[in-house]
Amino acid sequence: MKATGIVRRIDDLGRVVVPKEIRRTLRIREGDPLEIFTDREGEIILKKYSPVGEIGTIARQYADSLAQTLNCTVCIVDQDQVVAAAGYGREELQNKYLTRQMEEAVMDRKKIYSGSGEKEYLNIVEGMPEFGCEIIYPVVCEGDVIGALVLMQKKGKKEFTDWEEKVAQCSAIFLGKQMEQ
Repeated sequence: MKATGIVRRIDDLGRVVVPKEIRRTLRIREGDPLEIFTDREGEIILKKYSPVGEIGTIARQYADSLAQTLNCTVCIVDQDQVVAAAGYGREELQNKYLTRQMEEAVMDRKKIYSGSGEKEYLNIVEGMPEFGCEIIYPVVCEGDVIGALVLMQKKGKKEFTDWEEKVAQCSAIFLGKQMEQ
């Protein structure tokens, strides 16, 4: 654990303010859920809660299955980072933080289907490999957006069709249903 040198007092309602610098660095926004852990030495640990991260093993297996079936790159993301990646470029994508544009697209429930030269095309993380086209479909659980499913095709390969778009939609709905259980 790393000390920040910042000390805060608990107010009369039991609240502690998390400093702005730490919230910015850890991408914690107003309303974000935090998970609270304690240990035997009396330490309290706050961790940003990711519902998609809770199904990390299933997400990785599902991404692998989709990538093999569709012969493309598949990413499952929460609101901040790539939780599971499979296919071409997965090493450059796995556990990386999303770009601000991708974060906004997820939060705005945007459904994107585009080629790399098109206006709607988004780099989901900084420094990712070049892709020819992408499909981004939001994952919704009990009315709240918790992440997105992303399909990406290498440059020079065939563009996605309506069929892949329907698979992305079905997959995003399936992942949202997994979170409801």
